[in-house]
Formats: sequence, C-alpha cells, structure tokens
Amino acid sequence: MTTNPAAQQQPSARAKSPQMRWLLAVGLFIAAGVGRAGPAEAEPQAWQSLFDGKSTAGWRGYNRKTFPSSGWTVQEGCLKLSAGGAGGNLITEATYENFVFEWEWKLPAAANNGVKYFVTENRPSAPGHEYQMVDDTTTTDPRRQTAAFYDVLPLQVKSPVKPCGQWNRSRILVQGGHVEHWLNDVKVLAYELGSPELKAALQHSKFKDEPGFGTAIRGHLMLTDHRSEAWFRNLRIRELPPPAARNADPTPTR
Repeated sequence: MTTNPAAQQQPSARAKSPQMRWLLAVGLFIAAGVGRAGPAEAEPQAWQSLFDGKSTAGWRGYNRKTFPSSGWTVQEGCLKLSAGGAGGNLITEATYENFVFEWEWKLPAAANNGVKYFVTENRPSAPGHEYQMVDDTTTTDPRRQTAAFYDVLPLQVKSPVKPCGQWNRSRILVQGGHVEHWLNDVKVLAYELGSPELKAALQHSKFKDEPGFGTAIRGHLMLTDHRSEAWFRNLRIRELPPPAARNADPTPTR
C-alpha cells in the first residue's frame, strides 16, 4: 500500500492552523487600520494679536480694573513705556495655560524691563516668572541678563541679543511643565517645572520663600515697569494643546 505524501503532511498543517489563523487575523486587523483616520488630535490654535498698534484693548494695570492713565502710551504703532515708573505693570485681561507668546522690543542704554508669565494677582511680591530684558552691560550676574529666567536660571547658549536701541524678537513657550525662552530665533533656555535642577536654582534665588512660585498656573502675561523706557510691538499669542495631545514639536513657524 502506497502512502500519499500530501496526506501525511495534512496533520502537521492542521496542527499549525490555529497559529496561522491568528497571524491572518492580526494581518487583517492591521490592514483594516491602514488609511483610516484615528481620533482627532488637538491642534495649536491660530495666532492672536495682543496689540494692534492702535489701541490698548486687552490690557489693564496689575491689580487694577483699567489701563493706566499715564506712563504707557501708543506711539508709532508701538506700546511705549516712559521712564519714571508712573505707568505700573501691565497684564493681559485674558489668562493662558499652554501657549507660545512672541513680541518685539527695544530698550535704550542702561534700561531694564521684562515680561512675566504664570502671573497671579494674589502674590504681588513675586507675581510670575520673568523673561529678563536689560542692557546686559549693567549686570554681571548671568541669571539677570537678557532672556534669562530672572534670578533663577541663566542662558544655556551664547546670547544673540542686539545692541541697545535695536529691535529684538523674543518668544516664550509653555506646554505643561516644559518652558522655553527664545531670543532672535535662538532657543537660549529650556527648563522643566518641578525638576531637581529648577528646585535647586529656586533655593538660591530671591524667590525661595515665595509660596507657589515655580509651579505652572493658568495666568496672565505681564509687561513690567522697572522705571525704564521700553518699546513693544508685534505682540501675539498662540494657544497650544495640553501635553497629552502633543506628538510633535510645538515650536511655531513664522
């Protein structure tokens, strides 16, 4: 009696068939997903101007209900702060949590200013983190030079700041616990809220005893008044999705 080779192979094939069926099912599952759109992903919102070059709408004094009656004026399409300290700090009426904020600015020689974020009106002694703007020739402390996290963290690269009297372009990015400072299209500082490095730096800063300082909050943006002349223009903001929805570099393109 002759034996059919094919028949002898059939039990082996049947023994492997459950595995083959499983592989086939996986393949069909993967194939079914190709070309199919997944859940909608949060996208950054459109840019929003915070100053139109004509009016002061959207801004008010810190812990005030209205815009200051002196000190701050609109001149030559810019928001100008006159020297002397009569204007006080300005804040946005709106608050922000995850965002990219951009602005252009210039200072005269020996001037000092800054932009603050995570700003609360419940802590006047330290309302928020400050992106420093200053004539760098007036200070030797790297934590107090332009684009530093004032008195906390210095720049991580060489400063690309332009000389006094020339326009600089700055950017602050906040997304969850991640923060970046940019100056003239260069990322000069990045840090993580709650990191050991930041905690240590805060303990060596003037803010070490300020409750809540160094944590992310939904807050205002502030243009400070350090009694020096300052010019601002092209202020705009783009709100970002929360970190859980982030799967790409949120750094905006111009």
